[in-house]
Amino acid sequence: MPDHSARTDVQLPARVTMPLLTLITQQSLDEDYLHVAERRAAGAPPPPRRLPHRTAAVVIAVFGILVTTAAVQTSRNADITDAGRATLVSQIGDRRATLSELQDRIVRDRERNVGLEQRLNQVTSTEEEASSRVRRLETVAGFIPVTGEGVRVVVDDAPNGDATQAVRDEDLAKLVDGLWSAGAEAIAINGYRLTVLSAIRNVNVAIHVNSRPLTPPYTVEAIGDTRTMQANLLDSTLGSEFFSLAEQLGFVYSMHNVDELSLPAARFPRLRSVQAGTSADQKTHMDEETNP
Repeated sequence: MPDHSARTDVQLPARVTMPLLTLITQQSLDEDYLHVAERRAAGAPPPPRRLPHRTAAVVIAVFGILVTTAAVQTSRNADITDAGRATLVSQIGDRRATLSELQDRIVRDRERNVGLEQRLNQVTSTEEEASSRVRRLETVAGFIPVTGEGVRVVVDDAPNGDATQAVRDEDLAKLVDGLWSAGAEAIAINGYRLTVLSAIRNVNVAIHVNSRPLTPPYTVEAIGDTRTMQANLLDSTLGSEFFSLAEQLGFVYSMHNVDELSLPAARFPRLRSVQAGTSADQKTHMDEETNP
């Protein structure tokens, strides 16, 4: 068997038995010192000393330059930023002023539109009233055709043929005036529309309306309220005189309501001159036109 006791008497080197960390530290220091001693023994000059302070100064200087550059750049950027901000603030102020002016203009335009709309409504109302008035005046004056319900009265001479029992202009005038007073809005005789300038008169034995001769029977058509016109005509003074005269002279007449009558428009007269006058002057002037 091998003898283990003999082996235990063998001395191991220190680098084997020494802890690893201690060994590394000591050997490193010993080798450094050994290296320095060998250089001294060989007469070599010592290694140059490092200049940590100079290097640090250079680094600090470079860092300072960088910091200064950054500060200058930041200052310049700050100036540019401030200028841009001032420009934006100025533009915002200008835009606000422009917006305020536009809003004020909108308010003024709205008020103006309201005033114009009110004026337009007034003008429209005035125009409608004027148009309605013109329509009524044209209807009464007889210068536009009209249609509506009314009364038709047909009058003829007495059947015996006596000239003294023939219908005359004054008889038709009483009937027409009675119809006007009974509420007639438009009247025509034998298709000739009556106006404020119309004249009913005898020329020899013929009755003329608006200087146009008529032949019997005479058909008088009046547009108005059929519920009251006949009764109003009979109750009026002129109407009662006409029917009393018709009974005395033997006129043949009939009167009845019509659901729809159509009366033509009267022709516009040719006015040569206009002047104030009386009804007698008007009659004289019409006679002159009839008998030149």
